[in-house]
Amino acid sequence: MSGTRTVAIIGAGPVGLAAAAHVLERGLQPIVLEAGDSVGHAMRQWGHVQLFSPWEYNVDKAAARLLAAAGWNSPEPDQYPTGAEMVEHYLEPLAGNTALKSCIQTSSRVTGISRTGFDKMKTNGREKAPFEIRYQNGLGPKIVRADAVIDTSGTWHSPNPAGANGLPAIGEAETADRIAYGMPDVLGRERARYAGKTVAVLGAGHSAIGTLTDLAKLALDVPGTQPIWLLRGSDPAKAFGGGANDKLTARGELGAAFAALVTAGRIKVESEFRVSHLIADGPRLVVGALSACSARQVVVDELIVATGFRPDIDFVRELRIRLDSAIECPVALAPLIDPNIHSCGTVRPHGARELAQDEPGFYFAGMKSYGRAPTFLMLTGYEQVRSIAADIAGDRKAAERVELVLPETGVCSRSLAPDASNCCGGPALSDVDACCVADEKSKQQGKTGCGCAS
Repeated sequence: MSGTRTVAIIGAGPVGLAAAAHVLERGLQPIVLEAGDSVGHAMRQWGHVQLFSPWEYNVDKAAARLLAAAGWNSPEPDQYPTGAEMVEHYLEPLAGNTALKSCIQTSSRVTGISRTGFDKMKTNGREKAPFEIRYQNGLGPKIVRADAVIDTSGTWHSPNPAGANGLPAIGEAETADRIAYGMPDVLGRERARYAGKTVAVLGAGHSAIGTLTDLAKLALDVPGTQPIWLLRGSDPAKAFGGGANDKLTARGELGAAFAALVTAGRIKVESEFRVSHLIADGPRLVVGALSACSARQVVVDELIVATGFRPDIDFVRELRIRLDSAIECPVALAPLIDPNIHSCGTVRPHGARELAQDEPGFYFAGMKSYGRAPTFLMLTGYEQVRSIAADIAGDRKAAERVELVLPETGVCSRSLAPDASNCCGGPALSDVDACCVADEKSKQQGKTGCGCAS
């Protein structure tokens, strides 16, 4: 691929624009296709949310060099931006005031990618044929050709459903008007929808606890607002995170604040609640959970499903791709990010080698590269596209080089190691000198602790 000149990049979010900046620095020509009507379209949907990481972790180096040449005033590195501030102070200047401006096409939704003159079955000469990217821009189908493709289209627009088995709950489509996915702005533009209502939030990740925290704030202003946490697991403490052990301070603080709300009873908890069906009952919504030996239900006004996301791989089905059967991420990346076994510490930096597909010149990057895994960090995406751009340009040494150090998470609730399977459980909730909930309980029982501090 050393002779590659044109690189198509799917998606104009932070990682997609970073990819374009690195490609441009390599002397190659980026073409960025964004489905939304502006850059950062998905990020604008959660613009009210503050990022866990400060500006220093959210600006790509190649993008910063382009911006500096355009006279950009960089934000204070230790400040925490919201999604909207990321768009306004970083993505819009990068897309509008630098050499990337002429490379970006918005309102251009990719519908399919193939090789010119080759269907998926044909092999001989395949790697020499350019990619053919088909997209819609409101004026009918269009085609652009490229020598390489980086898919950074993300997963925001393909959320996981409410059903505990990975399928939509029975009745989910019929009750869609009472369901929101992701992180609705319950304190801002969607306040009227949730104020004074009983609102169930399904999920155990940061999106769920952030939304529940906002609903608890709303309840202080509007009597009758009742947040209910629907938790598939049995231990709420696992969602509280690493507390003071988390080097992303804002993330640790969110977990600690949420733990205090749950302990104070300001958020009702329904644990081991695996949604199976949804039924409209007049103006209300019955959320049901069935198991082999029991049937439960809660009756609410609104349901927010924050159970993560999954990649849309339909438009790449004519390419030769290989994904892990469980996580739906590149096969070589799966053991590094599998949430079933991944524990404390960080994901090892990775790049072109782990992300390349059987289709030469095609790469997944950014959130989409993680498939269904929820542990993606923006810095990881920037390192991915730096490596990929080097690989496309034929600089194997740079592609293999590691240029990233990630902050520790302080979270070890998912470890399957024998001595850590019950470790952590979030920050300690009392004045006991303990590093986590498990350590706290152990010391309250007169023991030396759970051992995780060592």
